[in-house]
Amino acid sequence: MTPGIDAAIFDMDGLLIDSEPLWDAAKIRVFRSLGLELSADMCAETKGFRQADMVRYWYERHPWTGPTLLDVEREIVSVLCARIEQGVQSLPGVSRVLGELTARGLPLAVASSSPARVIHAVLGSLGIAPLFRVVRSAEAELKGKPAPDVYLAAARELGVEPQRCLAFEDSPAGLRSALAAGMRVVAVPAAADWLLPVFDGAWLKLPSLNELTLP
Repeated sequence: MTPGIDAAIFDMDGLLIDSEPLWDAAKIRVFRSLGLELSADMCAETKGFRQADMVRYWYERHPWTGPTLLDVEREIVSVLCARIEQGVQSLPGVSRVLGELTARGLPLAVASSSPARVIHAVLGSLGIAPLFRVVRSAEAELKGKPAPDVYLAAARELGVEPQRCLAFEDSPAGLRSALAAGMRVVAVPAAADWLLPVFDGAWLKLPSLNELTLP
């Protein structure tokens, strides 16, 4: 493994699974009931946000009456988890990379903007929960990504200095979060995000985890 790396921390959405379409479908369904029609481009505006921050973002721009922000957040999560329970698949290369890192004795963590309920649902559905020593949701932190809080918390729980952690990310907000925590980052951006300048700050940029070769 890369010299100086003692742990690996993974984002989840868009990195372990292609969850963005699932999230988008859940958000579109719930916000439609509130009179807000979200397009694909509108959904992309909050990619990488915590759910509370995402709901607040849209409330500030298109306020509704009735359900509280927390009610809306919980409904989106419930709709999503019901879909996850039907079964999901990991993205290419995920199983191999997790297996190789585990075989080398590196402790693994998840540091995700998703609520803990969603993280555990995904890891359980994929059958990879036992591989992760730490599961950390940004919902438990003072600030979500792009702030470094969730990555710093995951490193602290692992007992590893942040600069000795290798982070895996797919979103601009997630990349900024991991870099702000002082970590080296393997970026796996979506094709539409590939040319964004923010990803120039990654230690390594790959089209998929299938392309990752561990020394």
